[in-house]
Parts: sequence; C-alpha cells; structure tokens
Amino acid sequence: MTDLLIRTCSLAAARLREGRTGERGDVPGWVLITVMTAGLVAALWAVAGDALSQMLSDALSSVSG
Repeated sequence: MTDLLIRTCSLAAARLREGRTGERGDVPGWVLITVMTAGLVAALWAVAGDALSQMLSDALSSVSG
C-alpha cells in the first residue's frame, strides 16, 4: 500500500512539473484529497484490517445463507 502511495505522489508531482510552468501556487486540491484519502485508508487498514475482514466475511456468509 505504501508503494502505491509513493508512486501516486511521484506521478502527480511529475505531471505538475511538466505541465504548468507559468503558473505558481499551492498544490491543487485534488492532489491533497487523493493523498489524504490514500493515507486514511492505509491507516484504517493497518489498525483495523483484521476486524474489517471479519466483518466482510460475516456479512457475505449471512447473505449467501
């Protein structure tokens, strides 16, 4: 998961560098939202991965009968 986050950030940074050379300013909001969402998912998965997997398994088994 960390490798995916690193690749996503470096790809976004490369696109920003090659594109808008005359435009300066903050990091676009979509980049921040993407990085923060990926970080939140990674943190939740690290803390509660086993419980989430068990909840999904229980839900699927209750639907299938």
